[in-house]
Amino acid sequence: MRIVMKFGGTSVKDGRSILHCANLIKKFSKNNEVVVVTSAMAGVTDSLLHAAKKCCNDPSPGFIKLFIAEMTKKHYDAVNDAVRNEEIKSKVLSKVDKLLDELEKVLLGINYLGELTPRSLDYILSFGERLSAPILSASLLSVGVDSLALEGGDAGILTDETYGRAKPLPEVYGTIKSRLEPLVSIKKTVPVVSGFIGTTKSGNITTLGRGGSDLTATLIASALNADEVWLWKEVDGVMTTDPKIVPEARLIPEISYQEAMELSHFGAKILHPKALEPVMKKRIPVRIKNTFNPDAEGTVIKESVTSTKDIVKALSLIERVAIINISGAGFDFAETMSNVFRALAENKVHVIMVSQSSSELNLSIVVDEADVEKAMKALNGMINGNGNVSKMEDIAVISAVGAGMAGTPGVAGRIFSALGRNRINVVMISQSCSEYNVSFVVKRDEGRKAVRVLHEEFELGRGS
Repeated sequence: MRIVMKFGGTSVKDGRSILHCANLIKKFSKNNEVVVVTSAMAGVTDSLLHAAKKCCNDPSPGFIKLFIAEMTKKHYDAVNDAVRNEEIKSKVLSKVDKLLDELEKVLLGINYLGELTPRSLDYILSFGERLSAPILSASLLSVGVDSLALEGGDAGILTDETYGRAKPLPEVYGTIKSRLEPLVSIKKTVPVVSGFIGTTKSGNITTLGRGGSDLTATLIASALNADEVWLWKEVDGVMTTDPKIVPEARLIPEISYQEAMELSHFGAKILHPKALEPVMKKRIPVRIKNTFNPDAEGTVIKESVTSTKDIVKALSLIERVAIINISGAGFDFAETMSNVFRALAENKVHVIMVSQSSSELNLSIVVDEADVEKAMKALNGMINGNGNVSKMEDIAVISAVGAGMAGTPGVAGRIFSALGRNRINVVMISQSCSEYNVSFVVKRDEGRKAVRVLHEEFELGRGS
């Protein structure tokens, strides 16, 4: 059996957790061909982002030395706990030193210039995964598993030049196969690939967006015709909703590709929204497993699932969003919509949800909170006074997802009746013709209450 395993989050929190992952890989690699993808150590990507931004705002470079010292201690401690063989430890520490020296020089350069470009930011953020992959690979070597660490570009992850949200190129599957197939099938080694990052054809490092390590894993799985992808998380699998919001949330044993894609797009932290695209055509199952409860079956994401009486299967919530409203009496609406989405795409604004009034005088678009001002500027420039662009902040998007909703009358009615009984006002509604989800907007301070109300309404905590 050929398996692509991805580790991230608390799986690579420290050296002990990395060693735990190495032992898991050793266990499953005995009778299987395994490729491993790893994220950065927990908290490192956020720290790199903070340091990169501070370089532009703080004229003094003194903090850079302190930051590098903190990164050095974190990764040295991880090596000391994860790698027990002194010779292997010496080699990986030398690699860590080289990478951190490179990072320090990059940060100093940004500080002197006072300018942080998207390309420079991707380069800085890449260091998290570029540091963690050699450590996990060294830990595998120390427990007796032959392994080789590879950066995303070395593994064949070729992308376009959309820094921050790079897209894999069509030829990526061929390059991955040519780089990894000989290692897996001939040399019988376990490649450890740095997730989240790739390279352009000219060799510049790019990132695939936050959570992009999941996409790295599924790209590799598709290229190598893997039997399964295992995404090791901190939970037993996909839940009916976030247990932090509803403690009664339960595990969903299996879910379809379409349902999982809807949930990930609307904020459920299961996997990268685009991660399923590479495996869907080849019908490769994706299994969500708990790193610290490895015997649990987890949740299997696959083409189709056995019938269930659950009409709504899961609920997701996105809290940091805003609505942009475009209105005007004299619009040619088809032309306006074309221009609106072109302007948003050119400015790399992530569109989450869209609703159009029946009068064709108003278009409402939900975007990430971080993209609001960028979207307002782009659309005001496009409208050029021939209409009105406004925003509504402090809102939340809730999405009810389930294949059982298709063809079942009255689902939307039950959703909005339950919300009305609990005095929760709905600001905006969107439903696709696939009937796999109903999404709506409420005030942010009512978002969690709405999730709890609907979880109880559809009895999601009681099983099927």
